[in-house]
Parts: sequence; structure tokens; C-alpha cells
Amino acid sequence: MSTPGNLVDIPNTPQFQELLSNDLKRISLIYFWTSWAEPCVQMNQVVEGLAKAYPKLLALRVEAEEQADISDSFDINSVPTCLVIQGHALLARIEGGDATQLTETIAKYLGSKSSVAPQSTTSQPPAPPPSSETVEQLEARMRDIMNQSAVVLFMKGKPDAPQCGFSRTAVALLREKNVTFTHFDILSDESVRQGLKTLNDWPTFPQFIVKGEFVGGLDVVKEMKESGEFDDIFSI
Repeated sequence: MSTPGNLVDIPNTPQFQELLSNDLKRISLIYFWTSWAEPCVQMNQVVEGLAKAYPKLLALRVEAEEQADISDSFDINSVPTCLVIQGHALLARIEGGDATQLTETIAKYLGSKSSVAPQSTTSQPPAPPPSSETVEQLEARMRDIMNQSAVVLFMKGKPDAPQCGFSRTAVALLREKNVTFTHFDILSDESVRQGLKTLNDWPTFPQFIVKGEFVGGLDVVKEMKESGEFDDIFSI
């Protein structure tokens, strides 16, 4: 089955920029994916189906880790992530394998296609309603999670299905060292995701917690491994 001409796999940043700048009035779908993330398998089919159904759509498929500069410029923290843009305007950002939302968004801007049906369902839980937690209640809840086991990994996704390369590396590191740990998927709770950045004074994920205390992010823990400090800190 041939790939539609309006679906382009991006090999480098210059081509990406050129394609987007050719027609600033055109609706574009930028699809960030990786080969190891299971939800991307289904979303690949969805994106290809949308490109076929909407010839006026420009669909750009970006391998998130190979094209790190592009991913960083759009603050891509998990895959799959789809951005719908027109010119320099962001129309929609869809994180997770939510084919229904993506299909409805494309239809909104390019007209409904009755023949286009979602080919997968969301792999992420629905967003919770606005939180009524106080700052104190949120901090107490985060500390409870941090103390749920001797070692807790705050990551994107689950250990067997990480949603970013950094989280995948963190899981592999802990497993290589035979560390027993629990995890918390920060993509499932935006309040915890943002709250931890303030509580631990650390802006990125994954975050490693040992005995209820933040010990560092991935780079810090990798340095601990190289220096031999890891075994002392993570031996429970």
C-alpha cells in the first residue's frame, strides 16, 4: 500500500522548516513518534489514514528521538504527540494515542469526512476535572506517593511502556542494577506533574526518589552510577 504524497517522513530540520514555510495557510499535522512506543503503532495507521482522506492536509512524521532539535523546539515530552498548526499558529496539541480527538480536530479544520473512522482509542486516561486540591493537600498527596516504596520513579508512562526515551533509560538503569521500585506516571496527573517541579526544585522528568527524598534526575543518577555512589544510595 503506497504512502500518500502529502505524508512526509522528516529526515532533517531544514526540510521540516521548508515544508512548513511553503504554504503558511495550509493546515499541517506534525506527528511525533518513536519505534519503541507501542501506542505509535496504531497512531501511524491513523495518521496515514487521515493523510489519504484529506489531500489538502500536510502530514509530517517526525521520529522524536532522531530529530531531537525539532522535538525540543516544540517541547515534546512524550510520544505519540500530534500538533495541528496553520502557519505559525498552534491549533491543537494532542498527547497520547487519542485517535478520536485527532480525527475530530482534523475534521474541524478541513471538513468532515464520513469515511474516516478512528482506528484506535485513547491510550491515556481522560483528563481529570479541574483540581480543587489546596496546595497543602497536593503536597501531602505527592509526599505520600514519594513514600509508597523505598524507591519511586516518577516517569512518563509505565516501566513496560515508557512514553519518552529518558524514562525508558531510567527504567533500564534501575533494572540493570536490580533495584526494586514502584513508579508513578506523571502524564496521568497534571497536578502532580507540575507540583513535583516545585516541591523537588527540579524542572524535568524522570525523577528518582529514595526513602521519600528526591535524589536527582536521570543525568544525576547516571553520574552516581559512574562514580560508584549509586550502590550506596540505592541499596535499601
